[in-house]
Amino acid sequence: MSSVLMSRSPPSVDVTDDAVLGGRLQLLQPRRGHRFGHDAILLAAATAARSGDDAVDLGAGVGAAGLALAVRCAGVRVTLVEIDAALSSLAVENAARNKLADRVSVATLDVAAPASKFAAAGLRSGTADRVLMNPPFNDAQRSRGSPDAARKVAHVASEQLLATWARVALRLLRPSGVLTLIWRADALADVLAALVRGFGSLDVLPVHPKPGAPAIRVIVRAVKGSRSPLALHPAVVLNEADGKPSAAIEQILRGSRALTFER
Repeated sequence: MSSVLMSRSPPSVDVTDDAVLGGRLQLLQPRRGHRFGHDAILLAAATAARSGDDAVDLGAGVGAAGLALAVRCAGVRVTLVEIDAALSSLAVENAARNKLADRVSVATLDVAAPASKFAAAGLRSGTADRVLMNPPFNDAQRSRGSPDAARKVAHVASEQLLATWARVALRLLRPSGVLTLIWRADALADVLAALVRGFGSLDVLPVHPKPGAPAIRVIVRAVKGSRSPLALHPAVVLNEADGKPSAAIEQILRGSRALTFER
């Protein structure tokens, strides 16, 4: 799978330079506005990929999830899809400075764009082995959003956004290709509804902030064309009761451990 690699240019926004995966990945990101967090790293850790796979990261921002996947899984080719030109420019820079430009490309593209525009960017239908996505998931009806326009686009979802992104993932994936996404736990029903057509073998992994607290996220993996039933897996707990990250989460955030779904 080929894609559009934008020319490198100095970032035009005020940025910070942050280390993730225990320093194995250095990422430029805007000082203000949309900034990546643990969700992106958890999503990458939950995306199972093998050398030679083609993966597409939808709504990639500065590339945190897709680049973390490329670091963890040698030989995987990743295309980062991002609508914001400033963020996609930073994603290009991040791929280059982490010596991943030979396997990571960037397409400045709206996820909701028609298939013809994806194809023009080298993303033909039915060619991806993996799609990963961390869509905007704050409810527009319950959230005022951010006054920062870029941050609002990255965090506030329209009513049909999840269903639209799921359809795009379905279109991009090969038969038996795998979608992995992270979403709000209180909107799990929306995820299941979005994936009811075309996907099966859904694996649901709740993410809790600490022991005894309700889940705040769900990580869901789904297989295109599968008819296997849904499986609800043991939860991931981010922090111990004292607020310190759990040992397992520390390993995941440092890139030395993947999040697995055992069936």
